[in-house]
Amino acid sequence: TVNLPIGRKPGVGIAREVRADGEPAVTHFRVLERRAHAILLELRLETGRTHQIRVHCSYLGHPVLGDFMYGEEYDWLDGQALHACRLAFTHPITGEKLDFSAPLPEDMAAIIR
Repeated sequence: TVNLPIGRKPGVGIAREVRADGEPAVTHFRVLERRAHAILLELRLETGRTHQIRVHCSYLGHPVLGDFMYGEEYDWLDGQALHACRLAFTHPITGEKLDFSAPLPEDMAAIIR
C-alpha cells in the first residue's frame, strides 16, 4: 500500500507530485509478474486523485511504461501501459452501485506476451 499525499507540482501545468501539503492518496497494489525491465501490477485505488497511479508509481521508482509526464515515452508504445479493467463505485446522487469492466487492449496484451 502506498499512502502518500499528492498535490500540484508548482509551475508545471497539470503535473502532480507527492508532497506533504497534498491531499490524502492511497493506492493498494499487488505484484502479478516480475520481468527484467518491468513489473505487472494490479492496483486498487482507495482515493481518486488526479494522476494518482502515475504519481505513486513514479515516486516509488517504477513509472508506468510510456508515461511521458512521470516516466519515459517510447516510440514502440502508443500511449501509457495503464488499463482500467474494472471500475466500480456507488453513484454519488442516486446511490446506485455501478460496475464496469473492459478487456485488456491487444497492444498491451502483446507487451505482456
